[in-house]
Amino acid sequence: MRNLLITFLLLLCFTAYSQEAKDTQVIVRTQAKDAKFIGTSMGGSLIIIRDAQTHEVLAKGLTEGGTGNTGIIMNTPRERYMDITEGAARFETTLRLTKPVLVDIEAIGSVNHESSVVSQTQVWLIPGKHMDDQGIILEIPGFVVDGLYPQAHQGFSIEKDIEIELKANIVMMCGCTISSGGTWDSDPMEVEAAIYVNGTYWKTISMSNPTDNTFTAPLKLEKTGSHEVIITAYHPDSKNTGVDQLYFRVSN
Repeated sequence: MRNLLITFLLLLCFTAYSQEAKDTQVIVRTQAKDAKFIGTSMGGSLIIIRDAQTHEVLAKGLTEGGTGNTGIIMNTPRERYMDITEGAARFETTLRLTKPVLVDIEAIGSVNHESSVVSQTQVWLIPGKHMDDQGIILEIPGFVVDGLYPQAHQGFSIEKDIEIELKANIVMMCGCTISSGGTWDSDPMEVEAAIYVNGTYWKTISMSNPTDNTFTAPLKLEKTGSHEVIITAYHPDSKNTGVDQLYFRVSN
């Protein structure tokens, strides 16, 4: 009888211990592919942590902070477990967990731009076992491409406007500068504008990089109608891509 009582008490203690909620710190960062971290300067990345089984949102918020140390991230040979997150933006939360939980972690970055990309992963969170220090790093591929000119539905006349200049702003997902010969070199990039008139493909022209982040191309107005310009950016080494569209009208 005494042994049964001891066994019962031990089981009771184990059950109480196993149900005790423990603080579990989780840090999530987003790193632009072939570049630095996405932080406050780009509006941050939206991080959503969900229970993978129930889909309940356990935490969400924006990454905040800087883009990190360029020298460490881009120019230093990487060793195993090397910390590359000095000064890098992050989203941090503390979850109260009573048992291990498999979570979906979704990152949308850069969240305030049409060129935003979703990156996802899954990870087991264990009560009291912190995902701290560098934390969980999700890679965000691509470029942020913003068509600047012509403006939406702007009107031109073939008689008055013989030629216009297409213009786009292109940066890394972290906001890092793209320039000829720079750390993020525009020289290998292939930036093109595919032009459609009244829904029919007309031609594709290359865009050059006269100043930091700015890509331009002259376009002679030869056709009337609604023009759609699809601007694409492609890097043959990193395989980063980005797209934006411009719309304008041309009349006689």
